[in-house]
Amino acid sequence: MHVSFLGGPRPQRGVGVVAPFDFALDRELWRWVPDDISLHLTRTPFVPVEVSLDLARLVSEHETLHDAVRTLNAIAPEVVAYACTSGSFVGGIAGERAMCEAMTRAGEVPSLTTSGALLAALADLGARRIALVTPYTVSVTQSLEEYLAEAGVEVTGRAFMGLTRHIWKVPYRDVVDMARQAVKGEADALFISCTNLPTYDVIPQLEAELRIPVVSANQVTMWAALRRLGTRAVGPYQALLGGTSHALWGSGGDSARRRGPVLPEEHQEGWS
Repeated sequence: MHVSFLGGPRPQRGVGVVAPFDFALDRELWRWVPDDISLHLTRTPFVPVEVSLDLARLVSEHETLHDAVRTLNAIAPEVVAYACTSGSFVGGIAGERAMCEAMTRAGEVPSLTTSGALLAALADLGARRIALVTPYTVSVTQSLEEYLAEAGVEVTGRAFMGLTRHIWKVPYRDVVDMARQAVKGEADALFISCTNLPTYDVIPQLEAELRIPVVSANQVTMWAALRRLGTRAVGPYQALLGGTSHALWGSGGDSARRRGPVLPEEHQEGWS
């Protein structure tokens, strides 16, 4: 077989991703991406500050974002996403919009953030009351709740870990335990915050158990970026992505939640 027979790589459309300097879940982002899309990641400069409101402000300064987006210009992505939840909610709704405008000016392409994508995802799901899981300290978690309240979203229950470093090392089991603690009373959806917290494989499992849509920071970021391109993120049994979770839940409500998980074993890869 001659190499010329292969015809070269498939044409790709680019998504630029600006992530904080400590982002460690590049591979998780790729799992939501179809084969004809390429991710082009860049990171903000290192600062010697642990995860906190101070760090959120530092990694979201307009000059920092401008420089990061400019590094992507040579690749010419069609959309740019800022993959950081705390960095995009710390300034409230007005601050998030200003960040998008700053990135758009720097790259001359549509731009979005994780927190803006979250509000769009909740609106798409019709979710006005949510349960909340974060790995953050109490002050960062409260700041997220203030951002959600500003958008008219009520937090009905929460669980947080108080971490200031190494969030990417949190195992799935701990994420699941926090989710179970957070979902108290009536909630339209569950949000798992922080783009450095692994979530891909737990989303379908939690949706099957809790009988509500489950969205995560990385999921909504990729969903929103790919929607801007007119295409869809890839993810089995994820309600936001048009998966089959709703069909599996049945009628919903507390009685439905008590029926327990219903996903077949072949769709539980990576969860333990």
